[in-house]
Amino acid sequence: MTDHPRRRTVTVDVGGVKVGSAHPIVVQSMTNTDTADVAATAAQVRALHAAGSELVRVTVNNEAAAEAVPHIVAQVDVPVIGDFHYNGHLLLTKYPACARALAKYRINPGNVGAKRRDEHFRTIIEVALANDRPVRIGVNWGSLDQQLLTELMDENARRAEPLDARDVLIEAMLASALRSAELAEQCGLPHDRIILSAKVSGVQDLVDVYRRLAQLAEYPLHLGLTEAGMGAKGIIASAAGPGGTAPRRCRSRSKSSSRSACAASRPRCRRAPAAAVPHRPSSRTWPSKSRRICGSRCRAGGSATPAWSRCASRSWGAW
Repeated sequence: MTDHPRRRTVTVDVGGVKVGSAHPIVVQSMTNTDTADVAATAAQVRALHAAGSELVRVTVNNEAAAEAVPHIVAQVDVPVIGDFHYNGHLLLTKYPACARALAKYRINPGNVGAKRRDEHFRTIIEVALANDRPVRIGVNWGSLDQQLLTELMDENARRAEPLDARDVLIEAMLASALRSAELAEQCGLPHDRIILSAKVSGVQDLVDVYRRLAQLAEYPLHLGLTEAGMGAKGIIASAAGPGGTAPRRCRSRSKSSSRSACAASRPRCRRAPAAAVPHRPSSRTWPSKSRRICGSRCRAGGSATPAWSRCASRSWGAW
């Protein structure tokens, strides 16, 4: 079987590793240690690098982790990426040595800061500019911007033929990623300093999201499942997801928590957008969530229900 043609993207330099366009697909994994434990985290970073990871991501979730990052980076020979949630704007400004040591920052626009999200987002972008660092804008279905999602659900409810809730969720993920990239560039971040990701938990959903995202932007894409699961299930899902969207040369490997990913430029998709999925009642619920989205008509009330709902007519399991 021949390889798919490569999708043309800009090239992003992550600590000397080139990501995007015709460059080889890059393998990235993430540690599962307490980042504040310098010795354990550095040892795991080295082990992942030895296993084939060309980039390694660590969580930077508190001050102890931010303080530890420069000491970890000093002990390894692979670019280290910082994963930030909620307080990234505070940690990166309070610990400039951490900001300098990291090769890239990962921002989730869904949890960068409630009503002040744009302000906090800009702060992180300013730190990236000051340190000449790229940024991955990583949207996650489990932590979407609720205001944006509600707006799109309301808009969908007004359509003559509403889309399936699954498609509205995907639209929200794409809009969040692209709007955030636009804001980053408005703040001065160069076009070739941005990588996008839009992670979901299901393999087929992952394929659909990235095929649509690839048609809308020329940024390199970071491929990977979120909440893939443990053991064999997680390994298979983590391999199948990127394998369905990236060229056959992709060598994605899973770590123990099955959250590895490829930061890659993937083949151009010529598939038309998916049509609305017919209504299929299901008793299954969202993983770890009791809330469900109803983008069509809710059995509970018989009227359009654009916002989060306990509507029994649709669930994640029915998608």
